[in-house]
Amino acid sequence: MNILLLGSGGREHALAWKLVQSTHCDQLFIAPGNAGTASVGTNVALSPTDFPAIKDFVLTNAVGLVVVGPEEPLVKGITDFFRKDENLQQVVVIGPSQYAAQLEGSKAFAKQFMERHNIPTAAYREFDASNYEEGVEYLKQHALPVVLKADGLAAGKGVLILDNTAEAIAEFEQMIKQSKFGDASKKVVVEAFLSGIELSVFALTDGKSYVILPEAKDYKRIGEGDTGLNTGGMGAVSPVPFADASFMQKVEEQIIRPTIKGLEQEKFDYTGFVFFGLIKVGNDPFVIEYNCRMGDPETEVVMPRLDADLVELLLAADNGTLLQLQVDQDPRVACTVMAVSGGYPGSYNKDIPISGLDTQLPSDSLLFHAGTGIKNGQVVTAGGRVLCVTSYGTSVQDAVSKSRKALENISYEGIYYRKDIGYEF
Repeated sequence: MNILLLGSGGREHALAWKLVQSTHCDQLFIAPGNAGTASVGTNVALSPTDFPAIKDFVLTNAVGLVVVGPEEPLVKGITDFFRKDENLQQVVVIGPSQYAAQLEGSKAFAKQFMERHNIPTAAYREFDASNYEEGVEYLKQHALPVVLKADGLAAGKGVLILDNTAEAIAEFEQMIKQSKFGDASKKVVVEAFLSGIELSVFALTDGKSYVILPEAKDYKRIGEGDTGLNTGGMGAVSPVPFADASFMQKVEEQIIRPTIKGLEQEKFDYTGFVFFGLIKVGNDPFVIEYNCRMGDPETEVVMPRLDADLVELLLAADNGTLLQLQVDQDPRVACTVMAVSGGYPGSYNKDIPISGLDTQLPSDSLLFHAGTGIKNGQVVTAGGRVLCVTSYGTSVQDAVSKSRKALENISYEGIYYRKDIGYEF
């Protein structure tokens, strides 16, 4: 089977690495891919949101499976595009419909869904220009800290946690009246702050049944000790030491099962991944957010720990046979450490040559590219998050130390990575 994977980040390199291991994979195309994906498949100069161009490519290259990496094509309706075109209806697409993708594309839609299905989440209210003054009054009496979330997609930047009421009101005004996050903040969800420790849990579903993939914990802050600005993720660990069997049983019973049951009851067209962004408060799990695809950099530890044929799983999700397959997990710990561009998550330069990529990695370490390209035959930086090393180990610290050691052999001007991923374990 020929497969097309949409996206260009570290998540896509990890997915590509896993997809080509399948006996069902004949040719793998990645659109647009990066310098790393070029080593496991064929990069194609296509935008993941250029649906007509994707159609032409799929038909020309006899693609039977399309795996959607990032959220934007899902929210813009790529699955519906395939479903409605009689020439494309036989192609398997891994990703929910545009309507179902609102679970990620609209915070308010997701919160309403959780409320309908009694899924534990923080108390909330939603506001827009029509009830703006009511929102201001609500904030004046709200306990601190308070969480403001832009309703729509804001590239991971639309969530603010505020300790001061005046600041919260000022930001609320900026979001709704001044379009601080563009159209994404035309509506704002105001949430109670939950204090705890976060983790990510992943399921693959056909909209009725599901299988659970390895869980992970990522590290969003740029600085060591979880300080500084939020980023797209500086590293991740799997398994998560505090997510023991009893806690994960609660996650399945209180969150995963009612979520999938809700998809079925509401007749969502949903074939693909569900990312549960969770927080452990005391010993109980709460949902912070849903994503409708795999996370990044979590995928870079989830895929190495997934002991199953990924293409087989995806095809089973399409034909309703998921529960006939066994999903095992590699018992080893996997940890990834992300190297980023100097200045990230603020402004940074691109096209900086990267050296040391030809250094032989140990057998228990993997290199995944995130924001890289090729210029004049040389691999160069092409994004804020540039590349990461995932290593297996007997413990979190063992795996992290291997990844750090491997990164010492790679260099480019301004390279930075956190040396304390997994520090609390």
